[in-house]
Amino acid sequence: MLFNSINFAIFLPIVFILYWFASNKSIKIQNTLMMLSSYFFYACWDWRFMFLLLFSTFLDFFTGLKMQNSLSKKNKRFWFWLSVIINLGFLGIFKYYNFFADSFAVAISYLGFNVNPWTLSVILPVGISFYTFHGLSYIIDIYNDRIEAERDFIDYAVFVSFFPLLVAGPIERATHLLPQIKKQRTFDYDKAIDGLRQILWGLFKKIVIADNCADFANQAFNNSAEANSSTLLLGAIFFTFQIYGDFSGYSDIALGTARLFGIELLRNFAYPYFSRDIAEFWRRWHISLSSWFKDYLYIPLGGSKGGNWMRVRNTFIIFIVSGFWHGANWTFVVWGALNALFILPSIIMKTNRNNLEIVAQGKIFPSIHELIQMVITFMLAVFAWIFFRANSLNHAFEYISNIISPSIFEMPKFIGITNAAITLVMIGFLTFFEWLGRENQFAIQKLGLNWNSALRWSFYYIIITMIFVFNGKEQQFIYFQF
Repeated sequence: MLFNSINFAIFLPIVFILYWFASNKSIKIQNTLMMLSSYFFYACWDWRFMFLLLFSTFLDFFTGLKMQNSLSKKNKRFWFWLSVIINLGFLGIFKYYNFFADSFAVAISYLGFNVNPWTLSVILPVGISFYTFHGLSYIIDIYNDRIEAERDFIDYAVFVSFFPLLVAGPIERATHLLPQIKKQRTFDYDKAIDGLRQILWGLFKKIVIADNCADFANQAFNNSAEANSSTLLLGAIFFTFQIYGDFSGYSDIALGTARLFGIELLRNFAYPYFSRDIAEFWRRWHISLSSWFKDYLYIPLGGSKGGNWMRVRNTFIIFIVSGFWHGANWTFVVWGALNALFILPSIIMKTNRNNLEIVAQGKIFPSIHELIQMVITFMLAVFAWIFFRANSLNHAFEYISNIISPSIFEMPKFIGITNAAITLVMIGFLTFFEWLGRENQFAIQKLGLNWNSALRWSFYYIIITMIFVFNGKEQQFIYFQF
């Protein structure tokens, strides 16, 4: 069930009405309804994978209680590692087994042996990386005595399977979400309106920006051997905005939807393309994943303590693991390694925390220096995204080599060049309003609140009209594959 589908447009109001008007007297009934609604939402993708979600939920709930009740460190450690190994085992089998089997076959072929590895003919269960990480953070926090185990299964099941975040995040923490689930919630009109406003902006980013950019990015990447340089460069830029519009659009819809039910999820994007260096970019892109790796991998490895060697080593580890988390392909590993290389100078010179506040805060325009920094950072991101989008490393290198050509001065050649130009205008529209609203949680959160109602609603109707005009493709969100 896609957020940008008719089915979801029917599903959401039904759950909302039942949640607030049929079960608002009892938090237990509310949470039970939310658990069942979330399971229905997930089953709409493929009911056959429900057993994985349920098994993972029961496993972590049970092992969490066992760790909490353990009388010895040894016993606690046993239940901890049992949960970690089984969780990562399922993730490894479904997401990475074929990759390792094929990579082994290729590696051994260089020694003169021909091997036909046995591979799995099974689709990747949607959201498995996300709900696995929800459970792992819960188990790790119990093991490290940061939280106590949850004793109400329904509350824990809602934490793992809450439908706005179930299939593509943000990756929540039990310390943040579980207390909200256990607390009595009352309907807040202002919070709900704010949520609807964020859903609207998320739909705009997905339907108007991402889905249209996808058409032209696909043309460039699928025909990279024949396309001229300017087409390939513009195709890479189209993909850069496709993945931003797609994933940050999903996050906006997820956060806005959760707010309708009185729940605040972790923020996942904070205008990353306005970053002045790669370190700032990664504080603003997929924030919940970056912070997860920081807290559960980077810091346990020693973090930035112990000198430059340890900082460099740990930086490469988390970026390569982050790349591998995104997919079982060497392109993602190289994408992660590239970002590690880009961030390395700031790590070594300890300038990686120079830009903590949003650019040009309180100002209309950035300085020339800030503008140059943003352009350089953006182009580094565009370059790295080529590896993320390419089908293979050879494809990525071919794509990059074909960009470096005198044909960079030729006109781009897309099928539907007029629509490509319109899409660029829409990107400009997005960038303009994101810049105006960059100090808020999302671009149109406060935009227009001081306008008269006619002007404010005209602005909303313009966005709604663009959504309907550009609707019809109903493309799946990119991060569902991760």
